[in-house]
Amino acid sequence: MPNHPALPKRRLGPSGLEVSAIGLGCMSLSGVYGDSTDDGGIAVIHAALEHGVTLLDTSDMYGFGHNEELVGKAIKGRRDGIVLATKFGNLGGRGGKVADGRPEYVLSSCEASLKRLGVDVIDLYYQHRVDPTVPVEETFGAMAKLVEQGKVRALGISEAKPETIRRAHSTHSLAAVQNEFSLLYRNEAEETLKTTRELGISFVAYSPLGRGLMTGVVENPESLSQTDARRRHPRFAAENLSVNLGLVHRVAEIAQRKGCTPGQLALAWLLAQGDDVVAIPGTKRTERLIENIGAAAVKLTAADLAEIAQAVPADAAAGLRYPEAQMKSVYL
Repeated sequence: MPNHPALPKRRLGPSGLEVSAIGLGCMSLSGVYGDSTDDGGIAVIHAALEHGVTLLDTSDMYGFGHNEELVGKAIKGRRDGIVLATKFGNLGGRGGKVADGRPEYVLSSCEASLKRLGVDVIDLYYQHRVDPTVPVEETFGAMAKLVEQGKVRALGISEAKPETIRRAHSTHSLAAVQNEFSLLYRNEAEETLKTTRELGISFVAYSPLGRGLMTGVVENPESLSQTDARRRHPRFAAENLSVNLGLVHRVAEIAQRKGCTPGQLALAWLLAQGDDVVAIPGTKRTERLIENIGAAAVKLTAADLAEIAQAVPADAAAGLRYPEAQMKSVYL
């Protein structure tokens, strides 16, 4: 496995914020992918900071506030140098709504997040899911007020399509768009990347390892705990998983030749898409965190990148990336 040099830094759009090219997605520290403990989660966050990770990504949706509280505990007394990102507006079907983008909800959500995180300012504040019933200009008008009030430093949007990104950006400049992007999920991400590049916005890639698929550790659905949300994800259903593992095995063969793990190769491929791309893999285990960070040391040539892309064609993965009901709330 490669050694761990200092993590390269990347700027987030026009915001002036600079982050490690590999951040930490904190969602799994709130029991989404099987049981987790607060002590274990805090230990992972501390290990990430010690290994040069400066971007921590959370949301008021993860554990319905628990994740922000956990991150707040972990960063107490360590705030300097951390770029703290959180999100609002993803209701996940509560009250019959998938999202809430009303201006008054934006303002109250921010106050609640600041309190849970125990901070005076959020570095990067995302609209987590686009509310189809509220013009995005109204939502971002309220978010712009938070910037003016000094409660938020920079703005972002998640699971937005190019047209929505343009409309939000015309209301207040965006630092980042956070959409799903991995070797297994490329078509919409690459289309979005054209727009973010044109506008000078950074692309923060979530689920860069395909929810762990690219690591090769999930060999069958039964290996997932009963509380693991991936049991409901189509790409982990038995008939789809065998197809997807075939793709992972191709990546594993290339990784072996490059002297790295399949997960490191997948992350290195993503980072090689451009200096405007930042990856935020999540994990509950310190050893996996250190492995992920090691991807920054994997050097890929143009020939390597072409071989990897050919091994996993853009539309080769089997199954939707979310259960069908959730697909209605993404890429809006």
